[in-house]
Amino acid sequence: MSISELILPEFDEEMANTRKLLERVPEGKNDFVPHAKSMPLGKLASHVATMPEWAKHTFEVDELEIQGAPPLFIAGSTQQLLEKFDTGVKEARALIAAASDQKFGETWTLKFGGNPIMAKSRYMILRGVVMNHLIHHRAQLGVYIRLQEAEIPGMYGPSADEMKFWQPPAQASA
Repeated sequence: MSISELILPEFDEEMANTRKLLERVPEGKNDFVPHAKSMPLGKLASHVATMPEWAKHTFEVDELEIQGAPPLFIAGSTQQLLEKFDTGVKEARALIAAASDQKFGETWTLKFGGNPIMAKSRYMILRGVVMNHLIHHRAQLGVYIRLQEAEIPGMYGPSADEMKFWQPPAQASA
């Protein structure tokens, strides 16, 4: 079995889970921050929505220079988030499916100002920098969404919102 055949089922599952969460991003809350050191909800949600595009860079170029890159995409609506995400997933999936095992083993380099920041196999970039990174930020986004009193979808089984019989423990009174 090829590397692409092994990783695509996981990619598909994680992208489906991510889309379910992006569907819950509340409108009009782009400036919400849970802490002074946190990025705003709109920036975080947009970051999550664009992460599948990183797979495109991983397979289309041997190195990526990020100094002078265009400004980051910030969605103005949940619909824009979903459109950006869906396009990125479709393109990424096609590139992953078409990649040979040899391509997965080739080195990919991220640079800033001509200086390498990281150089790893395309497999490690896809697995760590794209997928694991997306899962990390997706979890953060789930907290932001919960703090907006929105329901959270299940990712690897039902969420507490989907399991209506579960009740949090009562708060002890002082």
